Amino acid sequence: MERERGGSGGGRGDGGGGGRFFQRRRPCRFCIEKGSIDFKDVGLLRNFLTERGRIVPRRISGNCLGHQRELTTAVKRARHIALISFAEER
Repeated sequence: MERERGGSGGGRGDGGGGGRFFQRRRPCRFCIEKGSIDFKDVGLLRNFLTERGRIVPRRISGNCLGHQRELTTAVKRARHIALISFAEER
């Protein structure tokens, strides 16, 4: 017997998403506020770090690609001059 394509299959090719729902992408905070990202602004940078000190990914933070790259550079500079620790201690 031949299997028909389409229908309510949970495969990747049908475009249905496999039962998952679509969430609207969060707008970039820096594009809305027209603010700049400064490595000396530790309070702002800590909003984009996890409890362990890792940088929050773009899909979670909602940043656009350009501002996420600027944020990553700013965090790394702040770590380098010891404004932010590299990793939180247990």
